[in-house]
Amino acid sequence: MAASPPPLAFPWQSFLEELEEGIVCINAEGQVVLWNNRARQLCRPDQDKKDLPSMLQAILKENFFPATLVLNGIKIAVSRLDSEDQTWLILKEVTDKTSTAEEGRLLLQTVIDSLSDAVSVVDENGMGLMINRAYTRLTGMTEEQVLGQPANVDIAEGESVHYQVLKTGKPIKGVPMKVGPYRRDVVVSCAPVIINGKLKGSVGVIHDISEIRRLMDELARTRRLVRHLESRYTFEDIIGRSARLLETVERARLAARTPVSVLLRGECGTGKELFAHAIHHASERAEKPLIRVNCASLTDTLLESELFGYTEGAFTGAKKGGRKGYFEEAHQGTLFLDEIGSMSLEAQARLLRVLQEGEIVRVGESRARAVDVRIIAATNADLEELMQQGLFRKDLYYRLNVFPIHLPPLREIPEDIPLLADYFIHRYGQEYGRLAVAAAPSVYKRLQQYDWPGNMRELQNVISRALINLGRDQSVIKEEHLLIPFAAAPKPKGEGITYSGGSLKQLQQAWEKELIEQVLMQCGGNKTEAARRLQISLRSLYNKLERYRSGD
Repeated sequence: MAASPPPLAFPWQSFLEELEEGIVCINAEGQVVLWNNRARQLCRPDQDKKDLPSMLQAILKENFFPATLVLNGIKIAVSRLDSEDQTWLILKEVTDKTSTAEEGRLLLQTVIDSLSDAVSVVDENGMGLMINRAYTRLTGMTEEQVLGQPANVDIAEGESVHYQVLKTGKPIKGVPMKVGPYRRDVVVSCAPVIINGKLKGSVGVIHDISEIRRLMDELARTRRLVRHLESRYTFEDIIGRSARLLETVERARLAARTPVSVLLRGECGTGKELFAHAIHHASERAEKPLIRVNCASLTDTLLESELFGYTEGAFTGAKKGGRKGYFEEAHQGTLFLDEIGSMSLEAQARLLRVLQEGEIVRVGESRARAVDVRIIAATNADLEELMQQGLFRKDLYYRLNVFPIHLPPLREIPEDIPLLADYFIHRYGQEYGRLAVAAAPSVYKRLQQYDWPGNMRELQNVISRALINLGRDQSVIKEEHLLIPFAAAPKPKGEGITYSGGSLKQLQQAWEKELIEQVLMQCGGNKTEAARRLQISLRSLYNKLERYRSGD
């Protein structure tokens, strides 16, 4: 509902009443606060209801200005002027006395203002004649800065297409340039305006491609980042100062400078993947892909298609156009074969052939494709024991074991445990919103006493759980927060151990067999869960069970 304006709200209201144009003022809340006499005549508002007519409300809502419409049988041209907190509508009756040119201009302006693309019109001399609202939004330039000015006034980089069209009389499409004070990336297309066979000007349509350019730059940046993340760990990311670990890192640095195959040996959770990334990152192949393959997950039926790829129609369900295998994806880069000891003998034979010949054959294809791949393999299995049992090929072992690197378990580098614990406290503290958390000195001592069968991975979990167990008002991790499995204080050396004969290897196997049987009993015979708890692959668990059943 319109509110009656206070007497002194518009001291020059008497002046507005004398105008031939209708004037309507609308406040920030959308209420009409002023009508002059001509506006009341044109709109004829009801005495009790002084809202704008529905047609005028519609163009105001959609911001279609200038516009022409018919109110109460009268043709009216409507313009809009915005001040800081008010909107002014100027209503002008279009009569027979109104020039056809002026009415046509109003109609043309209304049409181009309805377009979403920016439009610019110049006359035969290249002077600005007309622009639309989309143009103003895109370039950041006003009518005062453009109309009556040379056609190149808005160009920040490039040449005026308007001038080229006026010179040749021919349309020009898709010219890239930068416009306006913000140097927006655009593509401009212009066409000549021909009236009665004479060139009267040029009309240009300007497409904003700044967002497309931004997305393309972001995509390129993401691709570079993804390539970098393929080797996201470096030697600087390896935490520890113990002599044993520093010797291992130095050996890995030496391996990175050579093109030979590397075999990373170590228990679960000792950081084999971390070392693989660091070696690749420090090698001459750092800018090429690093592809990780979990050998335990490759069944014999999937092996060929996953490692070597396939052609279209090679088998039921084959992807249209075929697919590259891991070897082709890693061409000129590094292929990281994790859990290499879990490969079946058939898979080992196929892998050996590729390593020897340096070429692969896609499934469903006859021609060989050369591949240049550096191999880094990793395993927690006893490959020498597997060779004796006939479960791992000797020729593949010697092909992979050119540069072996043994990663120390956590229990052999206890001096590094406080450093690692602090790192995980900081890392997970950021994730969990516990930034000011520290550990009590007794915590470090207890962590160093523990045996860590899961190594770094288990330490991560223990620190993560400790932060979760920490009360909201607590900022110091104590021993009760650790919840380390079997965390009773260790017995003094020599106590509780009775030697009853047998080699160290035999004793280790007996202990391992008993441990696996105990875990299987706890899991109700579920081998998948038992393998998960023991942090070994399912294939490795089956191999061990088969070995124990045969009595070897």
